[in-house]
Amino acid sequence: MARGSRIRSPLFAAVLRPFQAFFALEAAGGILLLLAALLALALANSPWAALYQRFVEAPLEVRVGGAAVHFTVRDALNDALMALFFLVVGMEIKRELVAGELRSLRHAALPLAAAVGGMALPALLYLAFTRGTPAAGGWGIPVATDIAFALGCVTLLKGRIPHGLVVFLTAMAIFDDIGGILVIALFYGEGIAMTWLLVAAAITAVTYLGGRLQIYSGLFYAACGVALWYAVHHAGIHPTIAGVVLGLCVPARPLRPAREVLSELHSHTGKLLQDRNVDNIDGAELLSIEERIEELEPPLTRFTHALHPYVAFAIVPLFALTNAGVPLVGIGVSSLASPVTLGIIVGLVMGKAVGIFGASWAAVRVGFAQLPEGARFAQVLGIALLGGIGFTVSLFIAQLAFEDAPQTLTMAKLGVLVGSALAAVLGTGLLRLLPPAGTGAAARVGR
Repeated sequence: MARGSRIRSPLFAAVLRPFQAFFALEAAGGILLLLAALLALALANSPWAALYQRFVEAPLEVRVGGAAVHFTVRDALNDALMALFFLVVGMEIKRELVAGELRSLRHAALPLAAAVGGMALPALLYLAFTRGTPAAGGWGIPVATDIAFALGCVTLLKGRIPHGLVVFLTAMAIFDDIGGILVIALFYGEGIAMTWLLVAAAITAVTYLGGRLQIYSGLFYAACGVALWYAVHHAGIHPTIAGVVLGLCVPARPLRPAREVLSELHSHTGKLLQDRNVDNIDGAELLSIEERIEELEPPLTRFTHALHPYVAFAIVPLFALTNAGVPLVGIGVSSLASPVTLGIIVGLVMGKAVGIFGASWAAVRVGFAQLPEGARFAQVLGIALLGGIGFTVSLFIAQLAFEDAPQTLTMAKLGVLVGSALAAVLGTGLLRLLPPAGTGAAARVGR
């Protein structure tokens, strides 16, 4: 048996190695997202289109006692599983606020200005195309930036742009997420039910208090999250917002001070080293050391690491698979020129680029912010174009805005797909054409 294990082990390692290498890539989530979107488009325009639609709209039921909840596969993803996506977003926002690029105005000034410009102008351009029509309610669609796709494009350009610009893009997208969350909460609900809103506020207070009292159990936050999702849903706000609120309540500090834990570990391991049988340390001893080390990891970090693979490699691609399937039969130039489609495309490509670049340039010129070290404005324009990759959150807002208008929803999805693709190609192309970071030529670009 041992010999068989030795024979199989290299084979298994050889089979698994490519998958492990792929999932270790920074761009892996973005690549899977793109593949899922392409698959959805292919299925929606294939002989299996009817089967694809039946899968997306397949009815599901959850029974608890005598009560039953009915929903579809798409509803389960959009309303429930995407709450986990927004939970990770909420935790990433808190991490940046506590210890990242958003912890001070000096660090946050440039991405904040860029995010404001990159949200305001696309919305205004969209409204210019749809003013006076029922479709004007979709103004929130082009304000979003898909950080997974955008960072995936940046990963393909490693070494050509300064690291500070990657940090700038990430921080800007986080501010963008905050804005998108507010847009969803304030403008795409179903009317506020004050009683349930107060219940949601009470659950939030209990969750926050639990963190202050150093309740770091994952089960506690899971229970609070489910209760908060239910309350927010009944309050008339889209339930995914519960994920963001829960993420902001998760403690960002470890249970005990690092110096105290490390001092104990130092003393404990010193005693173990004096033992003659230290090479045969038992499992209980190893578990004790592991538990002490875990006390150094804040719940925020632990939960993010636990959830991120499921969100990036399962939930978000499944969202794309169920929402990006746009039937292209009968869609031509006239469809691309429709106010909704054109408004979204212009908003994502031109609105994002001009809004982000213009706000960044103005913030630097007036002394409110400064460019990242080694960066030039030409490179900022490339990053601004990548900011027009709306995809995930744009599709999500489109689904909320036009849920009861299928034809308009199709036009909106088409606009998101075309606009995001154009933004990705133009942004990546410009950054690839510019001299690599750190060269003499790069130092002259944008002056």
